[in-house]
Amino acid sequence: MVRIIDTVLRPNGYRLFGVVPAEGEPAACILGYRLQHSLWLGKSFYIVDMATLPEWRGHGFASQLLDWAVEEAGRLGCDALHLDSGVGPDRSDAHRLYMSKRFQIGCHHFVRKLR
Repeated sequence: MVRIIDTVLRPNGYRLFGVVPAEGEPAACILGYRLQHSLWLGKSFYIVDMATLPEWRGHGFASQLLDWAVEEAGRLGCDALHLDSGVGPDRSDAHRLYMSKRFQIGCHHFVRKLR
């Protein structure tokens, strides 16, 4: 994963921010993002990845990272903050969190896998 982040994602503007509960321990929760521009949203802060280790779920770290993202997007002069989230019964907690942070369902995201 580190190799992919460093050789593929970072050169395209990908950045990581996270919560490390204690020095020397792995991140409990991470948020991967990049800035992008579109006619639809203007300059936007796009959350590409967000994950919390299972043993750290329920501690409010994802909420803290989303609050940070809102502040950082404003600091960077973004017009919007957005993310995609998978669907299914296991995604309900994440969707409740996004809605509580005033995210709205703005579109359907369609994917056609080529491999």
